[in-house]
Amino acid sequence: MRALSVSLFTLAIGAGVIPEAFAWGAVGHEVVATIAQMHLHPSVMPKLCDILDYPGNQCHLAPVAAWADRIRGQPKYRWTGPLHYIGAVGDYPSSTCLFPGSEGWNGRTHINVLSGIRNTTNVLQEYEQFRRAGVSTESVETYVADALKFLIHFLGDMHMPLHLTGRDRGGNGNKVSFDGRTTNLHSLWDGLLIAQRLRTLPSNYSRPLPLPEVEYYLRDTIYDPYIRRVVWEGLLGKWEDEIDSWLTCPSPEPFQEEPESAWQHIISWMLGTSSSSSGPLGVDDDTLCPYHWAQPIHQLNCKIVFPKALDESPYNNRISFVEADINQEGHVCGESHVDDYDLFVTSNAKKNNYLELDTPEYAGFIKDQWIIEKLLTQGGIRLAAVLNWIFAEPVEGELQKRFVNL
Repeated sequence: MRALSVSLFTLAIGAGVIPEAFAWGAVGHEVVATIAQMHLHPSVMPKLCDILDYPGNQCHLAPVAAWADRIRGQPKYRWTGPLHYIGAVGDYPSSTCLFPGSEGWNGRTHINVLSGIRNTTNVLQEYEQFRRAGVSTESVETYVADALKFLIHFLGDMHMPLHLTGRDRGGNGNKVSFDGRTTNLHSLWDGLLIAQRLRTLPSNYSRPLPLPEVEYYLRDTIYDPYIRRVVWEGLLGKWEDEIDSWLTCPSPEPFQEEPESAWQHIISWMLGTSSSSSGPLGVDDDTLCPYHWAQPIHQLNCKIVFPKALDESPYNNRISFVEADINQEGHVCGESHVDDYDLFVTSNAKKNNYLELDTPEYAGFIKDQWIIEKLLTQGGIRLAAVLNWIFAEPVEGELQKRFVNL
């Protein structure tokens, strides 16, 4: 077994502060990107800034973390919608947890979030190999910058459990009640639970931590105190001994239902899914293994995300198939702004017939167990590890310690 490795709080070079408005649906992605940037090797961030074409030293990953959601409705990028999620045939939490299903995956086999992570990684690896070989990369092709922005986003998507199930459009079709107000399960996980955390944080996290290597990357946003708490109590506390295990990949066991023809081999190579990778999607190897990482995240759909009561009387069959976005695409992420959430929590609660989830057994359990915080942090750590693996300069000594067994 091999593991990617990151060193906690290694300073990256050249970052500015650009506060900006953001959608609540984007907060999770920006938190993932900020945590990742805190863990990048110093040689990596300048390369990412060049690819993203940031002016001067005003360079952060967070502002591009939700880019893939913002552009998915544009004609040029409309085809990328299915790359944000994956669903197994027959998967129906909480009663049935399949990953994949007995008949494989919904949709096209290699057009999903896990294959997206593998394929964008391949693009960036090839770019970095050309750069190290002395091939001019001064004029970075748009597709390379796009690949980086997609990779940042897809690793965030993978850590949102509802992006890993095909049931009811990833929960968009399941209306529920939250504090007496009607919403849907996807929106609840995509933003409302995080928003509730931001409004109930201990006041001491509004002040800077005695950790310059953390404060350096915060951008004066509403979620800065949230990141401080996740770092102080999570990374430096309850998860400190788990972090290495988050990056471990099993030794590959090639998954191939039948012998691969020469033409199939070429197609696999083009898609970045060669037979040297493992798992039912062929996206894992012993260093990068999105399918392996996604399995326990998917299981959360049965353990907590979809409560059993949702499929019991009187709530069963109360499915509202909300308007999907372009081409009736399945998983729709929230785009509500800060003001919209304020209106949500200040509006009068109205009696509705949907399952209430702002309860100690549901929202309270998720909060007490730090489930969302752990998912966001795992996403950040894994994103940093992948970017370090691709871009960190092979300096003798230091990197041998940072990148064990690579």
